Amino acid sequence: MASTRRALPHRYRLSAGPRRRGWFMSVHTYEELAALHAIAKILAQPWELRDQLEGVLGEMSRRLGMQRGMIALLDRDSGEAWLEVAHGVNIDGREITYRPGEGITGKVAQTGRPVAIPNLGKEEFFLDRTGARRALNRDELSFLCVPITYEDRVVGILSADKWHKNVKSLDGELLIMSAVAELIAKAVHILALEEENRRLRHLVNQGKSPSASIIGHSKAMQEVFGLIRHVADSGTTVLIVGETGTGKELVARAIHENSPRRKGPLIQVNCAALPDTLIESELFGFEKGAFTGAVQRHRGRFEEAHGGTIFLDEVSELSAAAQAKLLRVLQERQFQPLGSSRLVKTDVRVIGATNRPLEEAIAAGRFRSDLYYRLSVFPIYLPPLRERGNDIILLADHFLLKYAKELGKPVKKISPAVIEAFLSHPWPGNVRELENCMERAVLLADSDTVETSHLPPSLQTRGREEEGKEGGLLSTVVKAQERSLIIDALREARGNQSEAARILGTTKRIIQYRIKKMGIDAAAFKAPKDRHPA
Repeated sequence: MASTRRALPHRYRLSAGPRRRGWFMSVHTYEELAALHAIAKILAQPWELRDQLEGVLGEMSRRLGMQRGMIALLDRDSGEAWLEVAHGVNIDGREITYRPGEGITGKVAQTGRPVAIPNLGKEEFFLDRTGARRALNRDELSFLCVPITYEDRVVGILSADKWHKNVKSLDGELLIMSAVAELIAKAVHILALEEENRRLRHLVNQGKSPSASIIGHSKAMQEVFGLIRHVADSGTTVLIVGETGTGKELVARAIHENSPRRKGPLIQVNCAALPDTLIESELFGFEKGAFTGAVQRHRGRFEEAHGGTIFLDEVSELSAAAQAKLLRVLQERQFQPLGSSRLVKTDVRVIGATNRPLEEAIAAGRFRSDLYYRLSVFPIYLPPLRERGNDIILLADHFLLKYAKELGKPVKKISPAVIEAFLSHPWPGNVRELENCMERAVLLADSDTVETSHLPPSLQTRGREEEGKEGGLLSTVVKAQERSLIIDALREARGNQSEAARILGTTKRIIQYRIKKMGIDAAAFKAPKDRHPA
């Protein structure tokens, strides 16, 4: 027995180029063209995307006889589809999803091919997960489902049912549905991006991060979160390595707050801000009369941190004398205050941080190798913002909400042009630069949306350049994802480009070309022992 499902024949597939206009006119009726014109006018309105798409489904019902229409969005990573917009179906407050290949919607999402069912009552794969057709005679309904494709990638699914008696040709119905899908593709693509970012924020807020202050869903940050959870319960010394502005202080605080020492003090010391002559006395304290001006005994930071954690930021800036004393503290858990013969025992966990490779300081004779090995018992590498893909948008959203509330501004959204500029920017100042950028943007915004005109001049220029580039937002996002994949492979392969090529299923030559073009430093992902000077 032949299947009751129909796929769109090859001759009906929408083609690109100059021939489309004449071909389009020859296969659509006047009523269908009028419906497409009405839908195009709706999409040209300055409405919210969801309102536009609801209006499109309403026009399909009024002009094309589609009884119940739905638009599902596709998750790029999981392939899962979730219903987002509907007409004639109540999905308010409900999370209705389809795994790849599950039901008709999941099958169309997985294959990218349209499906037409002439008799819904005889279709075993129809799930009716919304329950909208339970009280209806399904034998009287036909069901149509087509993919929504944007730049050769399925971004959503458009489906509707129609009274069987009003269906003259299933192929014709699929054709008009596919034409509507083509018109709404860009709007669905942008809505899918917005919803995906909202879902990522929701996942982050569910406790994926060990601290509410650390936001990230990229693979690199998930690895950081895992390392924090592994080391927090122990008393192991930690060395956090990352560029300026990546959030090393937040990671140190997260380790402390998730440790058994959480009730003890967290003492922070910026070693770079202390002169060489004061570092030793600040860390270990001094006795009265130890030097001119020492009129009374002073407790050092290590003594203050007893029972808790001390965070030594920019530890590479410690003087040689302070390095020797710090090594003794790590080895013996005791120290001598300046000008004193007494030994002070300390129960403190040490977390160090540096924005430059300590191996280079060792090679230059500025840092003790034995202290390095004591500090880097458990190293944590914090990736720069440019290697974190869509985390950039997550963080931008977080800062937007934060400063909109602080400044009392009704700003709620970031425009697609700003998203493109953010994903293309190298962020030399990392998260700190992004936060400053968003604070400025919210302050300047005179509507509910952050536009490129609200960004610093360097980002405004980049935003205008990106607006003129072919591919737009999708191209930018794809490039960011490609960079993230290559970085993840290099990290897994410890900087070995041949192994990274094998992981990604490509050639070493292609990987080398992409690494060079994207300005990725492959050597940065080698294991410390591989980078250690001979």
